[in-house]
Amino acid sequence: MLVPSALPRVSRSVSAARFSVSGVGSSPALSSRSCTSLDSSVRSSLRRCPCGIYTSRTKAVVEAVESKASAREWRSAVKRAVLASDTGAEEEVGHSRSFLRARSEEELLSYIRKEVETGRLSSDIANGLEELYYNYRNAVLQSGDPRANKIILSNMAVAFDRILLDVEDPFTFSPHHQAIREPFDYYMFGQNYIRPLIDFRRSYIGNISIFSDMEEKLQQGHNIVLMSNHQTEADPAIIALLLERTNSHIAETMVFVAGDRVLTDPLCKPFSMGRNLLCVYSKKHMDDVPELIEMKRRANTRSLKEMALLLRGGSQIIWIAPSGGRDRPDPSTGEWHPAPFDVSSVDNMRRLVEHSSVPGHIYPLSLLCYEVMPPPQQVEKQIGERRTISFHGVGLSVAPELNFNELTAGCETPEEAKEAFSQALYNSVGEQYNVLKSAIHEHRGLNASNSIISLSQPWQ
Repeated sequence: MLVPSALPRVSRSVSAARFSVSGVGSSPALSSRSCTSLDSSVRSSLRRCPCGIYTSRTKAVVEAVESKASAREWRSAVKRAVLASDTGAEEEVGHSRSFLRARSEEELLSYIRKEVETGRLSSDIANGLEELYYNYRNAVLQSGDPRANKIILSNMAVAFDRILLDVEDPFTFSPHHQAIREPFDYYMFGQNYIRPLIDFRRSYIGNISIFSDMEEKLQQGHNIVLMSNHQTEADPAIIALLLERTNSHIAETMVFVAGDRVLTDPLCKPFSMGRNLLCVYSKKHMDDVPELIEMKRRANTRSLKEMALLLRGGSQIIWIAPSGGRDRPDPSTGEWHPAPFDVSSVDNMRRLVEHSSVPGHIYPLSLLCYEVMPPPQQVEKQIGERRTISFHGVGLSVAPELNFNELTAGCETPEEAKEAFSQALYNSVGEQYNVLKSAIHEHRGLNASNSIISLSQPWQ
């Protein structure tokens, strides 16, 4: 059984990481200097004060210039850090490394066919890999990045390598899975694979200051639960990419309540291995195979016990989608909306937080990112869905925490209180979603902000 740890360490951020790709070379680590080009007038002001003490006005100018320079360096590092890394893969003895030897698209795709011929890949998985390659290639090319072809080849080569490794030696997830960061860093692999799909110029965060408040609470030992809608398999990476500039601790330590499909689909598993997960079987798929129902229920009970242990240890931030699955478009209008929350899922999570003997806070979180990797139009039973991918702006927003006792003070029965709290969370997610939709899809940008939701682009 896994024992909940204290506040996890903040692993190296993207700005300090070094990335290397077989056949591509490496990107230099970000310089430790926070400012390389201070305005000459500011420098002269500093020189005029030999004791090192200067006016508050001069200090403010210095801090502003340093902040801008730091932002420029961060953007430069992110611009370079879009290539997946195979660092640490050399320690995996006996694993076929054919994909990492590819120097062109033709060579990479030919290796898929060779792996089928050797019997290491089934034709079904091979077809999925080839389709994934073309979809990813077309999406990254939409970005207009002059390095697109290099990014596509390197990222897909490492993705194929990780998928083949898992086919050869399948990884089994425990009820509480901790992100694998070494010898191969699956977290950064996922980040750098999804990064080229996000149009940061048209992406937004709502109420960024609340995330900073969350980090303070985590440092104090409190627990945070994010009740969220769910749009794509890439949600964890998208959340982390939007927060890595300002809240890297949250980005790297967030625990996601994950359904079994992302733990069993061969094309999904390597990306899931880089996230902190609590593994459960979704209600939507509980009855797919009748003879497995009891096994799934027992597995969910074990996962709930793991979650309770984590919460008792404190300093946890847990993301959960109470709808039980990804949002889908309205079949009659084609419009996307957050899927309704399951009242019992919300209440079970609330009670776990309250019974942990550690201060806990529940926040409504909203995601808009379906364009990047939309799910099938309808819920599918079969593992191995087709992946449609595109380059697009995305949005993330959080609202102030909601207090169960305050919201349900006027309710007459426990059931009424559960319904009221779940609906309040869902309504907030929907309100935030509409603001993100206005900013991204209706092209209003930062002007879509209102008195409740303040949009920003901290990476600019």
